[in-house]
Amino acid sequence: MNFPQLETKRLNLVKIETEHIQSYYEIMSKNEVTKYYGMNSLKNIEEATKIVDLFENTFNKSRGIRWGIVLKDLNRFIGTLGLNNLDIRTKKAEIGYELHPSFWGKGITAEAITEVLEYSFQALDLFRIGAITFPDNAASNKLLEKLGFTKEGRLRGYLYHNKPHDALIYSMLKQEWGKK
Repeated sequence: MNFPQLETKRLNLVKIETEHIQSYYEIMSKNEVTKYYGMNSLKNIEEATKIVDLFENTFNKSRGIRWGIVLKDLNRFIGTLGLNNLDIRTKKAEIGYELHPSFWGKGITAEAITEVLEYSFQALDLFRIGAITFPDNAASNKLLEKLGFTKEGRLRGYLYHNKPHDALIYSMLKQEWGKK
């Protein structure tokens, strides 16, 4: 499968390439970004390179797709958005994302997620998109609810980031897409 390049009014959703590694590192080395990410902030460019290689490997094995979010007017890489645990056979995946803090609160993540949901339900013919969040991540939880995701419940001790954390599970089913 060729990598699916997507586009919105303000964004290009692109394959993450070597040229994006420095920008990715700058985002993922910020504690405010990784606070609810389930991993420690990146310490060096080599860690970023390994993760970008993992994105490629996961895509090549048809287990996920991770897009770079590029702001068109600045031609600037500002975050990523992806389908994790992708299973075409059982028609499901989980969505995950992060954005440079300078661009928080501008509707960019919602715009990108909306495009990826459209692609997921139409082109990939998925039935379910899930999302796992930290309960304290109010911004992400509010965003998912605004987009029409249903909060299904709390998973006790589901996330481990230096210690066990509960997680919230959200989902959207294909027939719910576009109703909100």
